Amino acid sequence: MKSNQSKARIVLTMNTIAFTICFAVWMMNGVLITYLVDNGIYVWDKVQIGWLIGVPVLTGAIMRLPVGILTDKYGGRIVYTVLMIVASVATYFMSAADTYNEFIIAGLGFGISGSSFAVGIAYTSVWFPKEKQGTALGIFGAGNAGAAITSMGAPVLLIYLTNNGADLDAWRMMPKIYALVLLVMAVVFYFTTYSKVVKGSSAKTLSQRLAPLKEIRVWRFGIYYFLVFGGFVALAQWLIPYYVNVYTMSVVTAGMMAAIFSFPSGIIRAVGGWMSDKFGARLVMYIVLGAIIFSTAFVIIPRMEIQSPGEGIMTKKSGVVTEITESTITVDDKVYTFRNKSKADLIDVEPNILVFPKNSFWQVPVVEVGENVAKKQLLARGITHIFFQANVWIFTFFVFIIGIMMGIGKAAVYKFIPEYFPEDVGVVGGIVGVVGGLGGFVCPVIFGYLLKSTGLWTTTWMFFFVLSIICLIWLHLVARKMIKTRAPELLSDLEEKLDAGSFNTLTTEN
Repeated sequence: MKSNQSKARIVLTMNTIAFTICFAVWMMNGVLITYLVDNGIYVWDKVQIGWLIGVPVLTGAIMRLPVGILTDKYGGRIVYTVLMIVASVATYFMSAADTYNEFIIAGLGFGISGSSFAVGIAYTSVWFPKEKQGTALGIFGAGNAGAAITSMGAPVLLIYLTNNGADLDAWRMMPKIYALVLLVMAVVFYFTTYSKVVKGSSAKTLSQRLAPLKEIRVWRFGIYYFLVFGGFVALAQWLIPYYVNVYTMSVVTAGMMAAIFSFPSGIIRAVGGWMSDKFGARLVMYIVLGAIIFSTAFVIIPRMEIQSPGEGIMTKKSGVVTEITESTITVDDKVYTFRNKSKADLIDVEPNILVFPKNSFWQVPVVEVGENVAKKQLLARGITHIFFQANVWIFTFFVFIIGIMMGIGKAAVYKFIPEYFPEDVGVVGGIVGVVGGLGGFVCPVIFGYLLKSTGLWTTTWMFFFVLSIICLIWLHLVARKMIKTRAPELLSDLEEKLDAGSFNTLTTEN
């Protein structure tokens, strides 16, 4: 007979694998719909494409609360199994879709796979003690890497199935394959995991289960998760058109570059869980939000050109301008040499190779032949030209950092939940997941409107910059209030305590 510890490890392993598969299915439309439109199989406008990609995300977000409640009541084993079977059937029907409405309905169906997160969080937390829940939930959350599996693997799979475009209708095999994998996973999951429910949880009424939602901290956790998870889901899909439009890449290459963001972000979540256990979730969130603010500030400006006054040439004595050539100005018998604009000053740089700003300098005459000039009068004005084009690899590095921080932040947010709501992990984790999932749906819409109104792709990073500052301010105000309430003498030593990781000892919030 297996020990409780051995069962916990098995449950965690199967939870993580199941979540990875579910997440890969959840992100399927981002690749599939793009492929269908790009190859002329279906003709949909940008609004329709946006809805087709966003509907599964919306379903997965909304369903997190009810499946979280069901998990608290019946346990994760049965709920997870049923969820994967339902998602498998809906995914299979995607292969038979022909009309826009049929694609919408299928997306609404298989989008339930995204709610698997709420099941896994609640199911995992009941198997581990408080001091290990951060690590365990972080390992489970690594299933976010399913987004990278789809962004990298699905385009290759579609090319293979359609014989490189020779048999375009063969795209229908892709949803069938995804459905089969889901169904097999459901069967394996049920027969390899174990049932466990929090004691007394099954007896709670619906109103009792929903009572924690009245607490402001639940919604604060939701805002944090809107940023780190909703932002992650949004960017996992938005980065593909971003790379295509800003850096003129192919869709396949753009998908690979986007995976540099999404894959590590999923894997690193386990590290974020360990950090939250060791140093405290609050300290980790300080680091996460600070790093996101720093990184987004660097990628806000993809290109800039500045012309500024430079050193000019002045007369040393009064006289008459007698001659002006391409590089000289003659005043009486005095010749003044100036720097004319040359081909070397014409900055023509490939957008993917410029690492540092480049500057050039030239001078332009401001006098004419025959003009009387006084001593110290300006003969030629100087022009300094500064040019910068964000290097794609430097840009990708900062995007990689943002992804890493979002992965760590996702684990930190869910470290809070079992600490403050040990008997309501499903419902609280569900509503936090709903807010975060809605971020994955809403953020691309916001990005689209910002892009349309400003014409700037980098408004995406401006949005995250502002949102991160708001979250950091809220986090810091709560931390100060906690310290002032419990230990006023520590308020002046806030920075020192943060460096020492002492916030992990503070477990009561206001």
